[in-house]
Formats: sequence, C-alpha cells, structure tokens
Amino acid sequence: MIRRTITPRVDWQAKVEALGLIWHTVDGRPYWDESACYSFTLAQIEEIEAATAELYRLFLEAGQHVVDRPDLLASFGIPAFCHDAIRRAWNDEPPALNFGRFDLGYDGKGPPKLFEFNCDTPTSLLEAAVVQWAWKEEVFPALDQFTSLHDRLVAKWCDLNPHLHGFLHFAHVADAAGEDTITTSYLRDTAAAAGLTTLPIVMADIGWHADERQFVDLEERPILAVFKLYPWEWLVDEAFGPQLVQSLDRTLWLEPIWKMIWSNKAILPVLWKLFPHHPNLLGASREPPAGADAVAKPLLAREGANVSVRKAGAVIAQTGGDYGAAGFVYQELYPLPETAPGCFPVIGSWIVDGEPAGMGIREDGLITGNTARFVPHVIEG
Repeated sequence: MIRRTITPRVDWQAKVEALGLIWHTVDGRPYWDESACYSFTLAQIEEIEAATAELYRLFLEAGQHVVDRPDLLASFGIPAFCHDAIRRAWNDEPPALNFGRFDLGYDGKGPPKLFEFNCDTPTSLLEAAVVQWAWKEEVFPALDQFTSLHDRLVAKWCDLNPHLHGFLHFAHVADAAGEDTITTSYLRDTAAAAGLTTLPIVMADIGWHADERQFVDLEERPILAVFKLYPWEWLVDEAFGPQLVQSLDRTLWLEPIWKMIWSNKAILPVLWKLFPHHPNLLGASREPPAGADAVAKPLLAREGANVSVRKAGAVIAQTGGDYGAAGFVYQELYPLPETAPGCFPVIGSWIVDGEPAGMGIREDGLITGNTARFVPHVIEG
C-alpha cells in the first residue's frame, strides 16, 4: 500500500460536480483530494475483500447472540419498546439493501482491523462507487480499482422491487453541507436505474395520520416503503417513535430496525468476547483499560465526534460533540500508518447484500472526522 503524490486534473471540480459530488471542498480545502492516490497490489485487495466477508460473518453471529439475550440487548441503550420489533425483524428478515461500510485499519503488512461498522446511515458512497472510478478511467485507464458498488446496488434494487409497492420514498435531513443529500440522491439514482419510481422527502415533512395509523407525505400519500438516511436511534426518539415501531407492518423502512444492533458500538465488545484475538478484530470493552493504549468511542455517534485517543492513560487526541450520554466503548489502539505528514488513512470497505462491493479511503489526523479527505485508489501489480 503506497501513497503517491500526483497532479490533480485542472478542471477536477467541474468533473466531480457533473457526477453529483457538489460537496467536494470544505473550508477552502478539497474533501475530494486527487492530489494523491493509494496504490495496492492485487494480493492486498484480496486480503481486504476476504476480511470484509469474514467480518460480515462475525456480525451475523454476534447479532444472533445479542437477539437471543434480552439483558444484552438492553445494555445497548436501545429503548425497551423497540426490543421485540428488533427481534422480529432480525428473525423475519424484511427486505433490505443490507449494505454498509466497514471502517478498517490497514498498513499493507498485517491483517485489516475493524474499527466500526457504518451500516445504518453510511456516507461517502457516491465517492467510492462513481467518482473515484471516473477519475481512474481518465487518469489511470490501464489500472484497476476495487469497486463493484454501483452495479451491485442497482442489482439489489431490482431484487427488492417486487416488495416495494412500485413506489419508494427517499428521506434525509436537509443538511447544510449537502453530504446526506448527495448520498440519498445517489441511492435514488441507483433505484431509478432498477426501474423503481422514487420520491424525495426531508425527514421533517414525514407526517403521521392518526386516524389511518399511517405515515404520509406532504400530499397525504401513504408512505408504504421508505429509505431513510437518518439514524434509527434518532427515529425512535421522535414523538412518533412508538407509533413507528407499532406500524412496521404498514411501512417498510430501509434499512430495517435490527440495524440498531450492528450500528451500535456496543457490538464491538460482544464481537471480542465471542471471537477473542480474531486477526480482524481489536480488543474492546465497556470499561476503560487501566493505563493501556485505547480509543474511547460513544456507543452512538457520527463523524468521529466525542472520540478520544489514549496512550499510557493520557489523552493525546480528542474531538468534541454532543454524544456520549449512552456510554462508551474502549477499543485497543491500532497504529495507523502515517503515509504523509498528518495523513492517517482509514479503509472504508463496503458490502451490498452482505457481499464485499468495493472500498474508499479517507485521510485525517489520528481521529477520522467530518472533514476527512477522500483519496482515490488503484490496483497495480
């Protein structure tokens, strides 16, 4: 795994905007950063792909373990009124994209290590699926890249089409940066390519029809199926949370409510207990390790908020935010390679329908946050 410094295309901003990536610059610095790229050998890509498939297998076993133990599910901080619905959804397997992004530490020498699984509201999707492929085709047409994301998403929507009543809402928050809007719009495009009729809606415009006991849009149309880029823990905390759980037989939410298990970092100590010293896992606990090197992460958080890195008991890096009330997990510190001054890459390895589907790379400091840069990759050798 080698980081190469290269010259960006003169008109790169216009080219990525034409693909839908309007959120390409943050505070005057590129978010989409093609002044560098990462080069991998095919063997390294195969190692990442195999680790991704293996981690998915581990999550299946860990999810069943949690579902089978009421006290363990309660320890995740999930409201009690959701527990039965989570168990039913896990066992009944309602239609789902079953997609997500494993964030991995990798140095090209040892096995990839799991940091967390973003499987409820994963972003950086358009960049990984479309933008970096178009960049590769123009800049390095003779090389390959690890991505089948776009084709797999379209194929999965084709599989889901018969279950979606011929019409699918796509919901997201009206975020100022546009990141959630971009991700949701791209997923709408993949659904449309599969022949689905879609309609966008912001979360604030979703209504509850008390008489019909049905979610509706601004035109009073029933919302029978909806993809939401909005965390389940926020959804069930809304005023309509109990009604939402009670009406899961009338509105199909993508992804399903059982994703509250996998997207919660409380799953990390469960994985470590079930599979201690697994080569793709890092030690994790709900209790801070005395004097050991560790990373403290809130059970529920986004974009690297409220994370602290600790060495020998001392905090060497931390981020602010509004998370942490539900508790923390403490994960063994993985020494990310510093591939350039201040640049620590994290691999985002994607799955669609439970299968490895490609990857993207984000660079930041010791903690990967909202302003991390997306750097494309190629496969050589």
